[in-house]
Amino acid sequence: MKLLQPAHWARPKGYANGVAVCGRQVFVAGMIGWDAQGAFHSDDLVAQVRQALQNAVEVLAEAGARP
Repeated sequence: MKLLQPAHWARPKGYANGVAVCGRQVFVAGMIGWDAQGAFHSDDLVAQVRQALQNAVEVLAEAGARP
């Protein structure tokens, strides 16, 4: 991994402006609080966040990855 930091930029605190890596990358997007069939089972925010996170875990598992 190589951090990408232009020399004339101020150093960030707690993050990197850019990173270069080699190897396989998995990107997960569009996770919301519905189940595998696209149905919401609750109006509760906590329940929907829990489901959205579970959805992300399942997508990662398809790539042989985990959070």
